[in-house]
Amino acid sequence: MAKWVYGFGAGLNEGRAEMKNLLGGKGANLAEMAAIGLPVPPGFTITTEVCTHFDSHAGTYPDGLDAEVKAAVARIEGAVGRRFGDAARPLLVSVRSGARVSMPGMMDTVLNLGLNDTTVAGLAAESGDARFAWDSYRRFIQMFGGVVLGVEHLRFEDIIDAVTHARFLAEDTALSAADWQRVVSGYKEVVEAETGKPFPQDPWAQLWAAIGAVFGSWMNPRAVTYRKLHDIPADWGTAVNVQAMVFGNMGADCATGVCFTRDPSTGENVIYGEFLVNAQGEDVVAGIRTPQPISIASAKPGETAMEQVMPAVHAELLRVRGVLEQHYRDMQDIEFTVQQGRLYMLQTRNGKRTAAAALKVAVDMAREGLIDEAEAVKRVPPAQLDQLLHPTLDPRAERHVMSRGLPASPGAACGAIVFSADEAEARAKKGEAVILVRIETSPEDIHGMHAAKGILTTRGGMTSHAAVVARGMGRPCVAGAGAILVDYAAGTMASGGISLRAGDIVTLDGSTGEVLIGRVAMVEPQLSGDFATLMGWADKCRRMRVRANAETPLDAETARRFGAEGIGLCRTEHMFFEPDRIVAVREMIMAAEEAGRRRALAKLLPFQRQDFVALFRIMAGLPVTIRLLDPPLHEFLPHGPAEQAELAAALGVHEQVIARRVVDLSEANPMLGHRGCRLGITFPEIYEMQARAIFEAAIIVARESGAPPIPEVMIPLVSMKRELDITRAQVERVAGAVCQEAGMKLDYSVGTMIELPRAALTADAIADAADFFSFGTNDLTQTTLGLSRDDAGRFLPHYVEQGILPKDPFVTIDREGVGALVRIAAEKGRGRKPGLKLGICGEHGGDPASIAFCESVGLDYVSCSPYRVPVARLAAAQAALGAGGTDRTA
Repeated sequence: MAKWVYGFGAGLNEGRAEMKNLLGGKGANLAEMAAIGLPVPPGFTITTEVCTHFDSHAGTYPDGLDAEVKAAVARIEGAVGRRFGDAARPLLVSVRSGARVSMPGMMDTVLNLGLNDTTVAGLAAESGDARFAWDSYRRFIQMFGGVVLGVEHLRFEDIIDAVTHARFLAEDTALSAADWQRVVSGYKEVVEAETGKPFPQDPWAQLWAAIGAVFGSWMNPRAVTYRKLHDIPADWGTAVNVQAMVFGNMGADCATGVCFTRDPSTGENVIYGEFLVNAQGEDVVAGIRTPQPISIASAKPGETAMEQVMPAVHAELLRVRGVLEQHYRDMQDIEFTVQQGRLYMLQTRNGKRTAAAALKVAVDMAREGLIDEAEAVKRVPPAQLDQLLHPTLDPRAERHVMSRGLPASPGAACGAIVFSADEAEARAKKGEAVILVRIETSPEDIHGMHAAKGILTTRGGMTSHAAVVARGMGRPCVAGAGAILVDYAAGTMASGGISLRAGDIVTLDGSTGEVLIGRVAMVEPQLSGDFATLMGWADKCRRMRVRANAETPLDAETARRFGAEGIGLCRTEHMFFEPDRIVAVREMIMAAEEAGRRRALAKLLPFQRQDFVALFRIMAGLPVTIRLLDPPLHEFLPHGPAEQAELAAALGVHEQVIARRVVDLSEANPMLGHRGCRLGITFPEIYEMQARAIFEAAIIVARESGAPPIPEVMIPLVSMKRELDITRAQVERVAGAVCQEAGMKLDYSVGTMIELPRAALTADAIADAADFFSFGTNDLTQTTLGLSRDDAGRFLPHYVEQGILPKDPFVTIDREGVGALVRIAAEKGRGRKPGLKLGICGEHGGDPASIAFCESVGLDYVSCSPYRVPVARLAAAQAALGAGGTDRTA
């Protein structure tokens, strides 16, 4: 028979900390604290399974719950010597939510439940303090009225303000018992006016209504939003905790407070928190009274610490702090109440913390012997490292949000709006900070993207051109901000009735996707010694190697600085857009015959060779995977009349010749068109030039350093073995010729990207011609799901919201579809060739959840943008340790 209720405290602890899925974090930890001897008021937890039933059965409860709740209340009555609803010694309870993961402030709480017009008199007589009793009653009506009955909070505050002002008092703490009685009368009138019914007087009716409201709060808008932001499934549900009340508002020897066992901002090993004398829990966070610090060391002038006014309680709190850290082996977030000089624990959970604090706490606790190095590695959420690698907005700064898009590349940037890449570059050369605003970016915008402090696009998703390039450059980027209307001709961007012009200042938060008006203060990143320590521990734990996607010396140097173990993807097409070579590229495209193409390619050869020399030098003997030309040729041609005229003049042809060639090369669906290995087969001279540049560069670096590079030549968009046979033969012929000319031998390998479903399904055959596979999961996701990564951002959020997809498949790999193809290709490839090297070079290579999948498939390495390398190193370590690349504190 199902059990719906679990008791805790007063010698009966039916739950434990590991039962969070069933009891929620709060309920499980209340039982755990009681079990280890800490002072916890007795109570019981109604399980998350009841919440699931409640949500799926129109707000009704499972059979047997009523009897279990009555029995649990009776047990509390026996433990504290009070009766629920008794006129003389009433039992009062709190009703609080508690999901399996911490969701601070997202769901609802009711305190002092059980008070009514009769029991308030009994509480006043028993305590000898009528003011306390009536203050507790008004608090209960206010919380119950708001949480359960839906009465606007301000309606209650207006009544308190009126009574306070009538008495000429500065704070409501000076109100008398008679004043609070008047407030209670006013509250009850408001409730009846708003609901059409008197305030409920039956304690049992109050209890069931509060339980239903807390279960219902799992689906309130703020909780739903929080779950989306933190990837918390809706079907987890919340538990409900019913607990005997202890009172922090009975007088000067009573208090309530919250604290962390370490500083959650810095990770420093000091108790950190606030408390209020003669108050209840909501007073600390409501802002009506100013909380005071826990310790003297953290007190500012004019503040009075608990250590001063309640030294014995402070000492007991320090003892409890030590017990909790020793037991949970993590920083704790504690809620407590002091009633008549005695400390009671109301909650503990693993504390939320900044990235810097997470790093310090993990390293310090390992050094203190509380945890080992492997556990320290698992403690830091990989995605949090972005906070340490990029500037972030000052959390205290005022923000004016204009619009929102996708958080495509982390960090914060501020600058003047510019609408063209050329203007971005020109103004940046003058020392100006600019934000490049485009409807969407293309490879032609590379120079402006590099010059800008941040990039904003109104189209595109998390793996759009703007997003991918921005992450590689370490530039903050907000993509797909579809609510913003960009008018290039007018030089404006507008949203929600707000219009900004070129030159106006905006701030981008690439970590949240917010577009902010004006300049917002920022905090520069600081890497501590703890960062290097934790990364060192992570490297000892992980199995997979971590490489970087890089094609410029700056990218490569950044990647090495962050610990990359080679380059997993060098996109050679990015090199073609440099001003000193784009004309030769276009000359090659415009050539009508092979001889003309070869003449143009000969001009490109020295540039390509020098590009590869620079990368090989920086990587110093580490593997460098170079993808031969992939995009369709029309992407390199100018599309505007002015640029076409400029090219026509440079080549000595008529403008119409250029325009006609652009039309000839245009494709209805270029992603599936004349690109990748199809270019190498139809125009073999392109791949031959690139291969020669690679091998000549490798020989140059081998001679000067004595450490031969390890070039890995990657053929893109292969779907059939014969395609790889042909292009591999081209590469090998060039390699043989270059080595013969130089009188040297070179070790190199030739492989392919697996980015088409047919390639994955026939990977055994393709493996015969490949030394390695690199999964290009950006295109594999597009071709498997039939989605355009640049357009899907318009509807993918709706798919995620409605549970059609668990996550954006361009951010986290679709395990059931794309992941299945990766697994099939890995198994077939290694089945045919056991030593086949396997890696991933799509954007998924920097996503912790996707990295965990790569570990499960047995890939040899992941490759990601340079600024994601530390994230990938940590995620790979966590995946190897079985942590799955994620961390949710509870």
